[in-house]
Amino acid sequence: MKKLLCLGLILGSLHNLFAQDTTAKLDSLVSAYSGLHKFNGTVLVTQKGNILLDKAYGYQRTADSIRNETGTIFQLGSVTKQFTATVILKLAEEHKLSIQDKLSKYFPDYPKGDSITIENLLTHTSGIFNYTNDKDFMDKEVSNPASREKIMALFKDKPLNFSPGTKWDYSNSGYSMLGYIIEKVTGKPYEQVVRKYIFTPLHMDHTGFDFKNLKDRKKSTGYFNINDSSSTLAPSVDSSVSFAAGAMYSTTADLYKWHQAAQQYKIISKTDWEKAYTPFMNHYGYGWESDSIAGKRKVSHGGGIHGYITSIMRVPEDDVCVIVLDNASDRDVSKIASSLLAVLYNQPYIIPKERIAIKLPETTLQQYVGEYNLRPGFNIVMSVKDGMLMGQPTGQRESPLFAEKEDFFFLKIVDAQVGFTRNEQHEVTGMILYQNDRELPGKKIK
Repeated sequence: MKKLLCLGLILGSLHNLFAQDTTAKLDSLVSAYSGLHKFNGTVLVTQKGNILLDKAYGYQRTADSIRNETGTIFQLGSVTKQFTATVILKLAEEHKLSIQDKLSKYFPDYPKGDSITIENLLTHTSGIFNYTNDKDFMDKEVSNPASREKIMALFKDKPLNFSPGTKWDYSNSGYSMLGYIIEKVTGKPYEQVVRKYIFTPLHMDHTGFDFKNLKDRKKSTGYFNINDSSSTLAPSVDSSVSFAAGAMYSTTADLYKWHQAAQQYKIISKTDWEKAYTPFMNHYGYGWESDSIAGKRKVSHGGGIHGYITSIMRVPEDDVCVIVLDNASDRDVSKIASSLLAVLYNQPYIIPKERIAIKLPETTLQQYVGEYNLRPGFNIVMSVKDGMLMGQPTGQRESPLFAEKEDFFFLKIVDAQVGFTRNEQHEVTGMILYQNDRELPGKKIK
């Protein structure tokens, strides 16, 4: 008996040492990002109910040097979609709707609504124009309350991008329509329905929708960027604008309650949880992206909204959950979350290092000027302004590129690099965008 007791103590000690070592690796990784001003927020990493990392980094508000806490509240952006999808599935279980219902059943005058199903809306296969691609609206109107009619007017009468069900194209408009359908079916505000089915039973007490008007000392301030010497405030987005596609706010602790509910197949049936995870097209199910790590299914979703960038990644088979919330939207937190998962699964990952910029002659910079096509509908225009190379992707803001060496540049607003390619005559003929562990080549067309 004494030998068994001693063996148990030894195994317990080894387990604790392993957990401490893992926690140190996780913290070291996030601290490296934070030290380079590439992360500012909170992180929660859990495995089989054990908390491996629960820590805050950086500032909740830079103006008065208030630091983030583990209970700091962040806007979630598109992480909201998995909650919207779950409510739709719950209403289907209650026979209040079917995911095969046509959009025209709820909005009879919607153009081509008889060819779009609720499932198309859930899976981004409706072909409906994404209203957040309306740059003028997103730049000028996001802080103002918007009626259902005003939001729908941004996309309702535009032609479909493709025949529903034939292609995949991310559409916040589709998820806004799901929110409006929830309201039609229940006769209650979308936010109230989500609270009834999810927030209240799971005791998600620090989660809600109207972030702009939230009064809480732990409410974070959103920034476009934070660096050594300055920060750029982001405008508050009214919840009626982001709505069922991205209006939620929460904390890492509340989102962990959500993970636990999913692990225990609460709210909806096990069958419907599995449906939500199953890819319909392009690795996307019902509010979840599906991929794998170490041969096991990984489900996840990222979120981005003015001043905030977020990610939740889960490996249901191993009860693993990684939550990363950041109140500066110029970051790549999905890469951080993926690296944290890599630590847990002994996969390769990179600890970020500071890149040193050099100055290139303007004559060299001028060689990169032009327009590059990386895929259909997506170009990057390169120009030179005040001795800096500037890049402007389709539908996005112009950003500076910093030279690390000739023909190779890096960005500071996101974790991305650009390499330029030349022909035998040493003329610049193309570029390669390195981002999210992928290489996207582009041809110079102008």
